[in-house]
Amino acid sequence: MVSLRLTLLIFLTILNFPFDHGEIVSSKPQGIRAAYWPSFTGYAASSIDTSYFSHIYYAFVLPSPTTYALDITSDDVEKLLEFTNATSLWNPPAKTVLSIGGGGGGALPGIFSSMTSEQYSRTNFINSTIKVARDYNFDGVDLDWELPSNESDMSNLGLLFKEWRETIEYEANATGRPRLILTSVVYYASTVSFDGGPRSYPTVEITKYVDWVSPMCFGYHGSWENFTGLGSALYDPNTNLSTNFGIGSWIQAGVPSEKIVLGMPLYGPTWSLQDRNDNIIGAPTTGTGPGSGLLVYSQVIDFNKENNSTIVFDNTMVSYYSYSGDSWISYDDVRSIELKVRYAQSQALGGYFFWALGQDLDWAISNAASETWLN
Repeated sequence: MVSLRLTLLIFLTILNFPFDHGEIVSSKPQGIRAAYWPSFTGYAASSIDTSYFSHIYYAFVLPSPTTYALDITSDDVEKLLEFTNATSLWNPPAKTVLSIGGGGGGALPGIFSSMTSEQYSRTNFINSTIKVARDYNFDGVDLDWELPSNESDMSNLGLLFKEWRETIEYEANATGRPRLILTSVVYYASTVSFDGGPRSYPTVEITKYVDWVSPMCFGYHGSWENFTGLGSALYDPNTNLSTNFGIGSWIQAGVPSEKIVLGMPLYGPTWSLQDRNDNIIGAPTTGTGPGSGLLVYSQVIDFNKENNSTIVFDNTMVSYYSYSGDSWISYDDVRSIELKVRYAQSQALGGYFFWALGQDLDWAISNAASETWLN
């Protein structure tokens, strides 16, 4: 009887002990506090203060337009080694993710479209991403395809995610190494409605195969428009160009909230006002403003100080803008970032990410976001 009771006690203890793939699950998940490191800006990887981040993305490497394997140039090797060597200096350590693709248009969207359209090319791509990630000791891989252009692209993207995850699982089982993380940057909303007909992301495959998606909740307004606007408004009572709409669309489409990582910018759009006395949101403009239409956060703060700018916090849309003379700037500052992080928590999101490292000022934004998320 004593032996039976002891056996039962051990069984119940094991049954109730929290495990996740063999690892103890924290009673309070820390979530994702991420940022991208642009390898092309000259900002040193060794300068990253990882006390503010759980994950650092390397941006970017590109696929070959012919073989679809990652095309690692000599410049890429230099930057990858810089990044890899820097990780040993980070205290505390952070997970590292290799990001593939990037914005800017050009040929890249077509390359991704062709790559995902055939199984052999998807296989070449997938195998090369795993090899490069392992060669440079990354913890995961990330797809930054901006943007799938039609429903066929979206369907093929779902196939890519399925095959990618299956191959990652197989590789981990075969080698005994921890499975690579699989993530993807996506449009701010689950459906894209410009540059072609409406098309929706493969949310079933995303939910099943991707560890998390990272909606780019910025770029709502910019120099392509002839009026001022907030580049990363949390809310917008007049349009669907807002973070609340975008995140809500992903949740409504069936993606679990914990698999959504909110993207926030460390830069903002600028305009030149048509009439310097008409300086509200929606005011007519004549072209780009300071920085040829874009300033990073540190530049915004410097500009505001040097030009004695008028600074406005819009309570309704939860974002900042400033103006001086005919210059008008939209941006986020500590208060709006804290409120956006609180919003992410209220929606039970998996975390947040920033584009990009090197654009903050004395880690003010990074610190505010991290402190808000963790407390």
